[in-house]
Amino acid sequence: MTTPRRSAFGGLVAAAIVTLACFSAAPATAQERWPTKPVRFVVPFAPGGSTDVIARMIGQKLSMRWGQPVVVENRAGAGGNLGADVVAKAAPDGYTLLMASGSITINPHIYKRMPFDTATDLVPITNVASGPMLVLVPDGSPIKSVQDLIAKAKAAPGSINFGSAGVGSQVHLAAENFAHAAGIEITHVPYKGEAVAYNDLIAKQIQMMVGNFAAASALVGPGRLRALAVTGKTRSPQMPDLPTVAESGLPGFENTGWFGLFAPAGTPKDVLAKVQRDTAEVLAETDTKARLYVQGMTPVGNSAAEFAETMQAESKHWAAVVKDRKLSAN
Repeated sequence: MTTPRRSAFGGLVAAAIVTLACFSAAPATAQERWPTKPVRFVVPFAPGGSTDVIARMIGQKLSMRWGQPVVVENRAGAGGNLGADVVAKAAPDGYTLLMASGSITINPHIYKRMPFDTATDLVPITNVASGPMLVLVPDGSPIKSVQDLIAKAKAAPGSINFGSAGVGSQVHLAAENFAHAAGIEITHVPYKGEAVAYNDLIAKQIQMMVGNFAAASALVGPGRLRALAVTGKTRSPQMPDLPTVAESGLPGFENTGWFGLFAPAGTPKDVLAKVQRDTAEVLAETDTKARLYVQGMTPVGNSAAEFAETMQAESKHWAAVVKDRKLSAN
């Protein structure tokens, strides 16, 4: 199952390298002409989640730089596939871009039938930001630690329900990754967006989540959510008293979320170069870094080739987790 998908992501890396090589040869006049009308950022999840938050933040900054509106359009469904498909089939003119999360490296391993080919229908532009995730339970839950959570799950396999932004979303696979490392069985309840799932977690309709720091951290507090641990390699500066999952009994565990820009295949190389360059410059601005920092995120702004190589490595990891957890859709 995994061999053709690994090859597909290998093709993505090769395409990104070719794209990057062409960036420097782009005519300056063509770059100056674009954009001449509003640019659409498609977010493949519901409003209020981390992907949406990052898209609106960066879109606002790019709108000021480009002198054109950047309109965020939420197209939730199928773990991010619905919105990604909209972009994959859009005109390759730079006016429709995708703000995706790690689900784009996960879904090819989960969905038997993909509506588009990640390797040939979309091209990576840049990884915008990355950050750790949080293991969460409702405030007031009797579960007070990662060890409590693991013990409860082992005592009654499948009794703990966890929410996600949809089948194949990075929130989904983060929890499956946690369960894989802990050797427990938990039950997945998919939603059409991260924010929607948090509402049910707060209401105790589900028992846990492993959510993106950017969206979840603002909900941690009395009467809302309790964070048990952070999934990063080290503790978060924003929550220094919160242990890592590795410190909490799962040595070596790490799970990082990310958010990146993509365009339809065939988008002019000079436009891709401009989007990558301008995004990297926006991410280097002091106020942007400060806003991302508050949300536990680190700006990236790397090259298309670097981004594609990271995705390829991540795809191999998720292929193993999907196989171990026996995950599938459609």
